[in-house]
Amino acid sequence: MAVATEWHVRGTYFESCNCDPICPCRRIDGVAGGRSTHGICVGVLSWLIEKGDAAGTDLAGLSVALAIHYDDDEPGSPWTWILYLDEHANEEQQAALEAIFTGRLGGDALTHFPWAWKASKLLGVRRVAIELDHARRRQWLRIRDHVTVRIRDRYSGQEAVTCVIPGHDRNGEELVAEELRVDDAPLAFDYSGSCGYAASFDYSG
Repeated sequence: MAVATEWHVRGTYFESCNCDPICPCRRIDGVAGGRSTHGICVGVLSWLIEKGDAAGTDLAGLSVALAIHYDDDEPGSPWTWILYLDEHANEEQQAALEAIFTGRLGGDALTHFPWAWKASKLLGVRRVAIELDHARRRQWLRIRDHVTVRIRDRYSGQEAVTCVIPGHDRNGEELVAEELRVDDAPLAFDYSGSCGYAASFDYSG
């Protein structure tokens, strides 16, 4: 159950999953998405908070990532996921980030985070060193021994694409990943040439 805490975070977002670009889960030229390329989707999502706070706790400069898995053919396609929180966050900041990104604080999380509105299984919350760069078309993310994502470049097509997680109300850019790797049992996968996506985000509750 969501608790009444006022919060707001905004910044930049990028992700990569094992779908072929353009990821069919996205809205493409205004047409709603559908099944993932392979029926089973695995990937990594990341947020870099430029400005934010929760009940007076400053969250600016912190980052968050998820490693995820879901099966389109499983009833309700519940997400299985691991939440990674920036080790630079103090205890209050970590608690606020966990509450926001698990969806416990409600608000925009219940519109943008499928793992918050669907049945889902949180495998763990890790406080880790998150190294990342959200430079356009050269994004990368590293969580030592667990996660590596590197974007190769933009996707060559001209289609307009949006994604529910940053929001269909804001323009994004389809990307191609050079590397997408997770090794954090039970999640483990390794891809190259799969899709990526980048946009800004602005959530509140």
